Amino acid sequence: MLIIPAIDLKDGHCVRLKQGLMEDATVFSEDPAAMARHWVDKGGRRLHLVDLNGAFAGKPVNEGAIKSIVAEVGGAIPIQLGGGIRDLDTIERYLNDGISYVIIGTAAVKNPGFLHEACDAFPGNIIVGLDAKDGKVAVDGWSKLTGHDVLDLARKFEDYGVEAVIYTDIGRDGMLTGVNIEATVALAQGLKIPVIASGGITNLDDVKRLCAVENEGVMGAITGRAIYEGTLDFAAAQTLADELSHA
Repeated sequence: MLIIPAIDLKDGHCVRLKQGLMEDATVFSEDPAAMARHWVDKGGRRLHLVDLNGAFAGKPVNEGAIKSIVAEVGGAIPIQLGGGIRDLDTIERYLNDGISYVIIGTAAVKNPGFLHEACDAFPGNIIVGLDAKDGKVAVDGWSKLTGHDVLDLARKFEDYGVEAVIYTDIGRDGMLTGVNIEATVALAQGLKIPVIASGGITNLDDVKRLCAVENEGVMGAITGRAIYEGTLDFAAAQTLADELSHA
């Protein structure tokens, strides 16, 4: 079970949002590359980056900060990146820069043909991010709920060849209220590809609950606010996950 630190980039800084609201951002670091190095030194085996400005602009905005992170830790561990990725040229550029996995979210739901093309062009490098509330998929920085059922859509994308699904319960993200284990497991059980949980991890109890369902197809969990605000000790979390995985 991978515990994956999140570095959310806004205006070149490392921030966290509450429930996806850009105006509700807390700056945790002015130096994202140093923050990336910090998590690697603490035992991180994958990083999760989000270009928040990019997600809202529909095109890359924090590329400078992203390149600095790759230069700092890119050779050490895989880096997955989402936010504002809407065309194949952008994917190619990021992969050439040293990003390991590109995450397609809103664009996958609105333009499935683009996701299909991306999976064909860059096999093994595409992860889809599905944000859902009450089983229905949300788009556009969570501002719009669609009628799509999350499992139906995930199965379709699995057929396209995506590497994994990042599943966020948007009712819980950034709120430190615990992971929606039931919904995450239900999705993982319905798929052959792995699911990465996101949203709501608060403490070591959440890590234990996730590790208990690892065999259902939950390969990891992304954590942000909890490790920045100190309700979760990242190094302890990854150590515990390793112990439980091998138990």
